[in-house]
Amino acid sequence: MSVIRGRLRIRARWIGVAFILLWSLVPIYWTINTSLQTEAQAGSKPAHYVPPTPTLKHYITLLGSDGTVPDQIRRSTINILVECGAATIVTVALSTLAAYAFARMRFRGRNLLFYSVLATMAFPAYTTLIPLYRIMSDFGLVNTYTGIVLVYVSGFLPLATWIMHNYLVSLPTAIEEAGQVDGAGRMQILWHVLLPLALPGIISTAIITFLFSWTQFLFPLVLSTDLSTQPLTVVVQSLQGQHVVPTTLLSAAGVIAIVVPAVIGLTLNRYIVNGLLTGSVK
Repeated sequence: MSVIRGRLRIRARWIGVAFILLWSLVPIYWTINTSLQTEAQAGSKPAHYVPPTPTLKHYITLLGSDGTVPDQIRRSTINILVECGAATIVTVALSTLAAYAFARMRFRGRNLLFYSVLATMAFPAYTTLIPLYRIMSDFGLVNTYTGIVLVYVSGFLPLATWIMHNYLVSLPTAIEEAGQVDGAGRMQILWHVLLPLALPGIISTAIITFLFSWTQFLFPLVLSTDLSTQPLTVVVQSLQGQHVVPTTLLSAAGVIAIVVPAVIGLTLNRYIVNGLLTGSVK
């Protein structure tokens, strides 16, 4: 009887995994499938589950042709790369310094301050949207790279600090004591001793921050109201309301929006998992 129950549990797990995979991957496949068809093929009945004559002309149009939609896609791609890259660099730098202070330095209120920083992760990010918009508006940072990057950094810094803190805590203090005996200062020890050892944690933090920044939609939607700073995720969604754009071209734009995080996730998966697991262990 127990053997039968065990088989049923295994079968139920496989069914659950298959359902999750279908739920997650079918929309992505359908988007790719549509982007590789002509408009006539995409609108035909019955639908083509495999492109009859695969074509890359929609990607070529978006990336190399002239026109309003291609210009928007190219500009927004540059915007999202700049915003995500800058947010990642600033977040990693600040989180490393903060994590080092919390992990190695002794000062009054250290634990209270550290857990207060971590507690901010429990608040829904969207509750701060209106206050952040008013602050950015007062400082003239709406529709600027600086404003969007600052919002990203403020949102991702607690998680990044947590991950880096756990990496630095896991390193033995003996290596720092040896550096102090040789006359090295704190910043020298951090730069020349700890950072090389904590490189996996830095890479994990950078990847996670970049991916989280790439997937943002509501904050850049509110803080960037024109193409000068709008990222790709916002522009792809707004194309339907601004222009009569073929579904095949929209699908190609959607694929371009997901290809970067998909490649990063597939090729650097071990760093992502390592960073999340390290951040979950005290």
